[in-house]
Amino acid sequence: MDEIALQEELEQLQNVYTIITEFVVQYSFQTFGAMIIFIIGLWVAGKVQRFIAAQCLKHDVDVTLSGFISNAVRMLVIVMVAVIALGKLGISVAPFIAAVGALALGAGLALQGMLSNYAAGVTIILTRPFVVGHTVKIQGVIGVIKEITLGMTILTNEEGDEISIPNKHIVGEILHNSFEYMLVEASIGISYNDDPEQAIATLGTVLASIDAVAKDPAAQIGIEAFGDSSINLGIRFWVPTKNYFEVKYSANLKMFQALKQNGITIPFPQREVRLLSEKV
Repeated sequence: MDEIALQEELEQLQNVYTIITEFVVQYSFQTFGAMIIFIIGLWVAGKVQRFIAAQCLKHDVDVTLSGFISNAVRMLVIVMVAVIALGKLGISVAPFIAAVGALALGAGLALQGMLSNYAAGVTIILTRPFVVGHTVKIQGVIGVIKEITLGMTILTNEEGDEISIPNKHIVGEILHNSFEYMLVEASIGISYNDDPEQAIATLGTVLASIDAVAKDPAAQIGIEAFGDSSINLGIRFWVPTKNYFEVKYSANLKMFQALKQNGITIPFPQREVRLLSEKV
């Protein structure tokens, strides 16, 4: 009985050895070839990514856009190489692609908001309605573009606050881009007894003397309206966004002082009241 059991165990070991030998002979070269293909593919993908990034840098393409393009091409090369490697192993990728498609559909329905942000981010990167450093007004929020990602755009203001806006709230909305400057609009009333040309010249000289005020386009000053108690002068000039309020307040003070020094009056509102006596 012991000899029979021993014989059966030897036959089982022989069968296992035969199976392993056949597997190694049949699939070892395919497995080794698939691994070599995939490793070479990763190396090629890295080379292609660096080449595209260098070309974008050479042609002054925006950093965000160049990074997006180079990474997208790298992922595309890796996917193609993975399909080739799986085919080398004799594995059909059709069921895998179908499963991935079903999972992607379910994930897309569950993550519609996030995916819409990413889609809008791709649109912003490709169309480039603004770049880092530009001053924009989006959804009533004004700030300087600090960073553009696929999911959101980050703005910063003069106080140093960071404002994150989901990209889906940017694409398709009205966007104001004033690049690196913001417009200051003010109004100053002068007396009807004063010369408006003198006042306009005085204000123009003050704004021209402030280095932070943009020279191109030049400041605009003129008669805006005729009020009850004053001639209202409209003033428009551009200042850097990063110190908008600082320059605005400083310019207002200097314009007030200049008008005062030149004897130009800024009248306060007046109203004339007449009392009519009724005859009996």
